[in-house]
Amino acid sequence: MTDDTPGRFITLEGGEGGGKSTQAKRLAAVLKGTPGEILLTREPGGSPGAEQIRGLLVDGEVHRWDAITETFLHFAARRDHLVNTVQPALARGDWVISDRFADSTMAYQGYGHGVDKDAIAELYRICVGDLKPDLTLILDLPVEAGLARAAGRGGGEDRYERMDVSFHERLRQGFLEIARLDPARCVVIDATGDEDAVHAQIIAAVRSRLALPSAS
Repeated sequence: MTDDTPGRFITLEGGEGGGKSTQAKRLAAVLKGTPGEILLTREPGGSPGAEQIRGLLVDGEVHRWDAITETFLHFAARRDHLVNTVQPALARGDWVISDRFADSTMAYQGYGHGVDKDAIAELYRICVGDLKPDLTLILDLPVEAGLARAAGRGGGEDRYERMDVSFHERLRQGFLEIARLDPARCVVIDATGDEDAVHAQIIAAVRSRLALPSAS
């Protein structure tokens, strides 16, 4: 891509244990064969200020925040990420691949916790504006399978994983509803298969939606 060519913005979404981080890295490796730099980032996080907020959201007790406070924290992190990381990269004509973006707030806080969806949409307008991902890949699998995978990877940052199963069921249905309402942007990926099978679906979607050459 050249300096006067806008970059492309790809987001990976879905519930816990879907393999978003792994698949984002594999997609980035494929895109290295195309013109333009590749920026691999994440939410919450992706900029110094947003990474500080991330710790407040993904660690600690499950009920440390109420749903509205949680929503504002996510959008505060998102604004910092957008201004300091995403927008500059897109302006350079880079590929931006983000492990989560605003659909996660709508799914987790809107569908999962019951925060008013119109209010979340208004916060998006204020904090993000007209920018939308060029392609959103929603990695979908049954809740119990996803939580089992997430538990198996160990480590911290498990605050959301420890929320009850009914919450995870609501957010899964939320992601599927988001995809249904915006089919031009979203592709649902069956994440029940192995890593290679999921990767193949993702590459097929990127090639189809964003005209990525088959030889890349």
